[in-house]
Amino acid sequence: MAAKNSSVTEFILLGLTDKPGLQIPLFFLFLGFYMVMVVGNLGLIMLIGLNSSLHTPMYFFLFNLSLIDFCYSTTIIPQMLKSFASKQNIILHAECMTQLFFLCFFAVSESFILSAMAYDRYVAICKPLVYTVTMSPEVCLRLVLGVYVMGFSGALAHTENVASLTFCANNLVNHFMCDVFPLLEVSCNSTYINELVVFIFVTIVIGMSIVTIFISYGLILCSILHIHSTEGRSKAFSTCSSHIIVVCLFFGSGAFMYLKPPSILPLDQGKVSSLFYTIVVPMLNPLIYSLRNKDVKAALRKSLGRKIFSREISSI
Repeated sequence: MAAKNSSVTEFILLGLTDKPGLQIPLFFLFLGFYMVMVVGNLGLIMLIGLNSSLHTPMYFFLFNLSLIDFCYSTTIIPQMLKSFASKQNIILHAECMTQLFFLCFFAVSESFILSAMAYDRYVAICKPLVYTVTMSPEVCLRLVLGVYVMGFSGALAHTENVASLTFCANNLVNHFMCDVFPLLEVSCNSTYINELVVFIFVTIVIGMSIVTIFISYGLILCSILHIHSTEGRSKAFSTCSSHIIVVCLFFGSGAFMYLKPPSILPLDQGKVSSLFYTIVVPMLNPLIYSLRNKDVKAALRKSLGRKIFSREISSI
């Protein structure tokens, strides 16, 4: 459905490149990325769900992070693969606004779930005696509910901001997805206020998340410095290292894209940044948490051991 104040009923996504020779190699490259992302995130979701040893607040948040990452990339990559396989990647106006909504929903949700995970690590390290009470199932559920409420609010605000624009004749979107700035660029009316709204909202979202994370890790660092044993410090650092890596990857690429005006950051460079936080980061997250986490590796060995044992029993 087209917007009431717009004559455009569909958009043409220009994709990553206009070179025909790269379309097929890029198709298989991103298909491989998508398969790794699906296996990694769905595997981690199943592993956490099936192993009672991982039914703790930390892994409850990791479960939701993997779910968000899976949905996030699924919102983007199938449309990308379609663009590589077709001569002209056409997307209806309503479909474009829907993709934009879910893109914003999962991006905002991921930023706040990372904040919740930082708070969980703060309570675990700085207040271990009251951890089970402070991070009770009810509290964790409320935190995750708040994450999705913030995601919905942010997505609604951004989608309404773009849907209010008028698109007259130019429907060529210089991107592989319906993102905010590429759509603002093809509008036929002034977008200064819209860009300002995006900048302010993203600053608030990233600001709230980053402040929460910095305060949490500042208090964690103070607590770690008071630990006298080297083994204790090493264990405390190891429980936070995976989360810190994920935070730097996600917020670093996101801030590079959205906290600069489009006039300063060309859209071609924005595509590279978008690739990073919509595809590469969701693909790397389960690898980072599984390869650097002893509990996840132990649960994986246990699950694989059960399968091997059951196969040996069935073969007898």
